[in-house]
Amino acid sequence: MTTFPFEVSLEKILQDPESYVDAVFSCLESEFLVMPKGAGFVEYPVFERGYEALKMATAGFSQLDPEKVFRVTVSEPISIVVLRSMLGFTPPEWGYVTTQRTGVSVTQGFVRSLDRKVRMNPETELNTNGVTKERLKAMVKTACGLLSSGVPEVDEEQLHRLDKADTRNGIDSIKNLAGIGVPYAMLLYERFLDSSSSTFFSIILGSKSLSVGPSISTPRSAKRRSHRVRVM
Repeated sequence: MTTFPFEVSLEKILQDPESYVDAVFSCLESEFLVMPKGAGFVEYPVFERGYEALKMATAGFSQLDPEKVFRVTVSEPISIVVLRSMLGFTPPEWGYVTTQRTGVSVTQGFVRSLDRKVRMNPETELNTNGVTKERLKAMVKTACGLLSSGVPEVDEEQLHRLDKADTRNGIDSIKNLAGIGVPYAMLLYERFLDSSSSTFFSIILGSKSLSVGPSISTPRSAKRRSHRVRVM
């Protein structure tokens, strides 16, 4: 039976310290494979309903009309998370790129708050007015534009963030992947969970800043390194 150092006197420990060190390490295990669900965790059935609502509004992802997509994000807010998963962006990244492309200021505070609000109440219709409506419309417009256009040319030393199987050739890639029997909703859900776990473990490991404001083109060497942590 294993004896732990807190069960014996100091004199006993000093007589055979290594055995007590081994006893402590024997009961330690890595938690890097386990992530707490916590408040705001999105279960797959909820995510899938958002996916199906988005799929229906876009005629099977064949028409990414920003106005139609915006209406879905209001009536089925979880579709915002689905849309973000299609992009493969974190909330701050989506907000940053939106600001760059539209000129509408989408702050990190706003986009983080929106993301949390949606995850906490994924099927409660959003109350959009004023600045919220303007920012969400800009985010949707940006997402639809990026997803429809596909991957632009970048330098040989770079890899575009949208150079993924489902977004490489724009709307055709999305439509084909969603239509050939691939469980696209599950793929997006796994991507969503993966980005959540990366954020969670970055906090655990003491990341000083989770604010992201990069170009959506990444050096190939950096992209290869990032694959070890998460798949975008």
